[in-house]
Amino acid sequence: MSTSKAALKAIGAAIKAQNYDEVIEQSQKLVLEDPKSYKGKLSLGFALDKLSRYDDAEKAYDAATKLKEYDPQAWQGLVKIFEKQSSGRASQYQRAALKLAEIYMQLDDKYRCQDVIDKFLGWVKREGTKLQYRQALEIVLPTSPIYNYLEGRIPHPSRTYQDIAQITEFEEKERINREIGERRTRLGAKIGKVTVEVKREVLRDSDLEDIYRKIIDWTLDDEIRRQYEEKLLQRCLETLTVLPPGQERNEERAKVLKLATDIVIIKHPFKQAWDVAIEWRDPKEIQDLDASILREYCTFFPMSGLTQVLRGYLSSEISPFPPPSSTPVTQAVEPPEESKSGSDDSDDDEGGGISLARDTLLNGEDRLVVMIEGMSDAPKSILAHRLMGQFYQFLDEHESVVELMRNARRLVGEEATRTGVSFQNSSEAITSLLGTALVFYQSPKNHPEAKVLFQDLLIRDATSTPALIGIGLIFEEEEDFASATDFLERALQRDGSNVRIRTEAAWVKALAGGYERGKDELEACLPRINGKDLQSRELLAQTQYRIGMCLWNLDTSNVARKDRSGAYSYFLAALKSNLNYAPAYTSVGLFYADYSKDKKRARKCFQKAFELSPSEFIAAERLATIFASQSEWELVEAVAQRVVDSGKVKPVPGSKKKGISWPFAALGVAELNKQDYAKSIVSFQSALRIAPNDYNSWVGLGEVYHHLGRYVAATKAFQHAEQFEEGIQQEGSGETWFAKHMLANVRRELGEYEKAIDGYKSVLETRPGETGVAIALIQTLVESAWDGIDKGLFGYAAERAKDAIQRATKLANARSDAFNLWRAVGDACSIFSWIQDKIHEFPFGAIEEVLHAGESRDAFDVLSEIDGVSGDIVFAKVLYPKDEQEGLDLTRCLHAAILAHKRAIQAAANDSHARAVAYFNLGWAEYRAHGCLMPVLKKRSTRYLKAAVRCFKRAIEYEAGNSEFWNALGVVTSEINPSVAQHSFVRSLFLNERSAQTWTNLASLYLLQNDIKLANDAFTRAQSIDPDFAHAWVGQGMIALMTDNPKEADLLFTHAMEISESSSLITKNQFCQAAFDHILSAKITPSAIDLVQPIFALQQIHSMDPKNISIHHLSALFLERIDDLASSVKILAEISSTVEADYEVTESPASLSRYALAKADLARSQLAVGQYSDAIESGDIALQLSADDAGNELSAESRQICRLSAHLTAGLAHYYSNYPKSALEYFEPALEESTYNPDAVCLFAQVLWASEDETSRIQARDMLFNSTEKNPEHVQSIILLGIVALLDHDAESLDAAETTLEDLRATHSLTEQEQAEVGEVLHVIAIFSGDDAETAVLTEAQTAVVLHPNQSHGWGQLADIPESGFAMEMALKTALKAVSPHSILPAGDLSNAFIGTGKAGDIQRGLFVRPWGQCSWTSLIETVAS
Repeated sequence: MSTSKAALKAIGAAIKAQNYDEVIEQSQKLVLEDPKSYKGKLSLGFALDKLSRYDDAEKAYDAATKLKEYDPQAWQGLVKIFEKQSSGRASQYQRAALKLAEIYMQLDDKYRCQDVIDKFLGWVKREGTKLQYRQALEIVLPTSPIYNYLEGRIPHPSRTYQDIAQITEFEEKERINREIGERRTRLGAKIGKVTVEVKREVLRDSDLEDIYRKIIDWTLDDEIRRQYEEKLLQRCLETLTVLPPGQERNEERAKVLKLATDIVIIKHPFKQAWDVAIEWRDPKEIQDLDASILREYCTFFPMSGLTQVLRGYLSSEISPFPPPSSTPVTQAVEPPEESKSGSDDSDDDEGGGISLARDTLLNGEDRLVVMIEGMSDAPKSILAHRLMGQFYQFLDEHESVVELMRNARRLVGEEATRTGVSFQNSSEAITSLLGTALVFYQSPKNHPEAKVLFQDLLIRDATSTPALIGIGLIFEEEEDFASATDFLERALQRDGSNVRIRTEAAWVKALAGGYERGKDELEACLPRINGKDLQSRELLAQTQYRIGMCLWNLDTSNVARKDRSGAYSYFLAALKSNLNYAPAYTSVGLFYADYSKDKKRARKCFQKAFELSPSEFIAAERLATIFASQSEWELVEAVAQRVVDSGKVKPVPGSKKKGISWPFAALGVAELNKQDYAKSIVSFQSALRIAPNDYNSWVGLGEVYHHLGRYVAATKAFQHAEQFEEGIQQEGSGETWFAKHMLANVRRELGEYEKAIDGYKSVLETRPGETGVAIALIQTLVESAWDGIDKGLFGYAAERAKDAIQRATKLANARSDAFNLWRAVGDACSIFSWIQDKIHEFPFGAIEEVLHAGESRDAFDVLSEIDGVSGDIVFAKVLYPKDEQEGLDLTRCLHAAILAHKRAIQAAANDSHARAVAYFNLGWAEYRAHGCLMPVLKKRSTRYLKAAVRCFKRAIEYEAGNSEFWNALGVVTSEINPSVAQHSFVRSLFLNERSAQTWTNLASLYLLQNDIKLANDAFTRAQSIDPDFAHAWVGQGMIALMTDNPKEADLLFTHAMEISESSSLITKNQFCQAAFDHILSAKITPSAIDLVQPIFALQQIHSMDPKNISIHHLSALFLERIDDLASSVKILAEISSTVEADYEVTESPASLSRYALAKADLARSQLAVGQYSDAIESGDIALQLSADDAGNELSAESRQICRLSAHLTAGLAHYYSNYPKSALEYFEPALEESTYNPDAVCLFAQVLWASEDETSRIQARDMLFNSTEKNPEHVQSIILLGIVALLDHDAESLDAAETTLEDLRATHSLTEQEQAEVGEVLHVIAIFSGDDAETAVLTEAQTAVVLHPNQSHGWGQLADIPESGFAMEMALKTALKAVSPHSILPAGDLSNAFIGTGKAGDIQRGLFVRPWGQCSWTSLIETVAS
């Protein structure tokens, strides 16, 4: 004990000396000696506290409190330690402070007790967090052990709870925001779902509702109590919206409803509570609501959207509640005294209430405005939607009802999901309103939807009157009157006093055909309709109208319907009852239109009916017909569009009611007249979907497709229309001709001219007076003629053109002012200038008659001072010599075309565009006349060319933006003024840079100016724009010729020929010349099939231009090469005569040169046909004319070829005439002039050998050796040497020749014909080879097959050897592959190959191939005989 005292003294001395380390040491010793030493632990804690060793000090004090729990010293030490530390020790501080306060309470020391609490709360508020402060505040709540002791000294619990509530609200808000921010970044997270989940977690863990209730219980301030009651309701409502469906949510919903109901009971003006109490009531009928509560709501919340709707509804005729008393309902809170006095001078209600008595003063317009404004302010109010929907239904604003109720259905679903309240009654009421509105809105478009809604209502309530009535009305609209009657009768059983249902049921019976019964029931309903209010007046008018319709249909005679005391009187009565009843106006209009014949009144009635209701289709159709007859297409479109917009023209799928197609057809016609083709197509297609057999719609659709250039679709449309001609019974009236006419137009555009012509003729048979159709027929005939020229059908083209002129004679007098007629006549005349071999068929009498039609003399004076064309030549009756007749006929044809186009100018006097086109056409006619002149005359500017230039300039003056006019001007000025031509082409390309023709013309101009680079660029541009434009390829071919590239030129001309039309002279000309040049340069003899196309092309050129001697001569050369020698002789004889006559007149060196060449070629053809004397004569003439001193213009090369041909021809002719010596006289100079041409040498050698004179044969042998030395690769010379050696039995020469021939056979430079000739010579050499001839022949044949297995001569030689049957089969197969066009195997070789098989069928085929061969017939006879 003495030790403890000493220790305590030492500790006290150390404390005084502030030697806290010593204090600690002494205290620890003391505690070590006496573990239950309270003083020691206190002094240890104190010293540790002074040295800021708070954790150790806390342990020491804590140990002390365990020794003496109710001693304040240790707790005071703990409190001091905690005060010095951070807020992290707040909970320990609170425990120590509360314990210390309890100790002071036991000591009855209120001051110290309160001081401890105040310091603690101040420290936590200052140092701690909001949550720590919230927890600290619990120390002064009624649940605290010191609350009763310090009551009055600490804040009131309501204040403390408010502080706790504020802190909790803030912390929850922070937590919610923080959690949402963290979770929304997760994959697949959705902000709405995340928000609900976070709120659900936070609100479930929160005690804020309990805090609000504590505030409400403890507060003495009513205002604060109401404030926290509002907060509690909001809190519970928020919790309700985030809870999942289940028991917990149901309990929360009941809690919310009780809170809201309590607030309404005490009449506290908290809008959300009132909204919940009213909206969640979910009444089946509006009258189930408490009117006083509704009026109180209006008083408390005068600016609310629902209040505005309630004001309008409660003051309307449809309100189920009695009018309010004169004393206004005011707020529960006592208003000021002046408000109580009810001063009449005051307009405002300072108590916050309004008087509903004023609502009775609202008129219809003001009421509607107030309610609409209220709806905009109450978008979430289900009750407002129901009330507004009923009011709109009362006003028959069905579109507004539909829009509003669709939104209400969505709102009910959202609110049911949000709150868990089912709103079943509201949902049914809204569905009923929506279904009823859909019955009338855009009927019958929405009937399927309405039927589904009503059926859903009937499933839930089989006696639902609105559903029964709605379905009945739908069946009535669908013309299913039996079903409609059934549903309406069921509705009538439910509500027998409803006059509206009764009248509707009677009307349905009338519509079903029971007009008498329906009339009786409707008349029975009339006394029940008072007609005092608007709705009853409308019902009265409807009933009177329906009675009138029953009378109208009961007796359909004219007498009954004209009776003004009958149906007409009821129609007028309906209008007296309701001046805005549209159906009555329609019926009255029909009475005036069809029976009273008062069109003016009828139109007014129809207009009034249609103005009132777009559903009056009869009135609308009558109006559209009236407007269409007056060509007022804008009004037609307006009427039709309004009918379409009504939504009642298309039938509902499955409905028995037929749709109405005429509004779409009328729209299509109106849009067609506006050239709005895309919309017109849609309209006609819509009409045809409704009425697939509508003839007029098919015609209209076809016409639109025709205007758009969709001719195939147009054809199908008109063909469909033709199918319904008899069905609509219009054939007799002639009204179906237009479809035939349009179908003909379409086929004309498609190039089906035959069908188009037949179509026009068919129309003219029934309507001969349709001049437009007649002109279209003439134009089609002309277009068909041009098409014939393009296709090479020249006879067909002439017939069509002649037919067009003949038909024009019948029309010219009646329609001499028709521009298209004269244009077609001019084109028809021009056609004959393109097929000049048919010029003799030109109908001069008919064209004279046409041109004389009407007053024409003034028209012929157009540009007559320039072109000199009047009518003298066309109308001349003078006879001309036969040789001049063709030229005169062509001139008359061209002049007739020019005069016709001049008449077109006169006919287009009032149309600037047509006048421009007329001058354009005249310009081309003048230019065509210029082009048909002789080449000598065309070298200078002719009167026709000047007139053409003037015409194109005049056309440009009328229409400067037409690229074709500028292109034409460029063409006609290309030779006379290149700069103007270039400007014209450039201007044309500026207007239309995609014109391949203009680019080609510009390139041709550059080519004429020798600018090859620019020409090539322009031709290339034309090809890229239109690869099928042949003239661009021809131009490229000409450039290739000018740049010494004949192979490329040949390819380009060939391609141009393949893609060109038959009317392209330049393409055919260049192609034929290139083909002939290719034949001359080729080593291989061309096959006949290679020459067919050039020959046909030359024949077409000759038909189009018979005076072209060069082309005619070229044709003869081609015919010579296909062995048509007779035609060749005939053509060359004609050419010779023509050129000779020309030479006699002109003595031109050019004519002399052409005559010499023609005679040389004629001699060769005459030699081939065996006319030897004529060949000798022609050859001699050619030799005389081709001499150097003859005065011709032949070039050295041409002269050499001409004289060589003439010498050889004459020599051979003498030889075949058995004058071999004379023949030699021609061959020798031929060799000299041709510098011993190897072919000429071979021919001369054969003649010498045939003379059977040894000297001549020696000379022939020497000539062949010399030729072989000079031309070692000349195959014919080597073959002849081999044959000579074989005939001479010269073994040495034969071996040399055989070796040479074998070497030649192994090369690839020989043609197949030369290979066959070499093989044949070697085969003969093998036959005469000696004793082992058979082996030699076999070896030779096998060698030929190995070297050339694809050629038939080797297989044929092998087949001649016994026991080699397969060889003949191979010989036949190779022969078949060697015929044209693959090769040039002669017909005889192919025939031999067939015969060689020994089969009867093959022998017949061989005979067919070569019927002139004797061996073929012999083989056939032998086969038949065997």
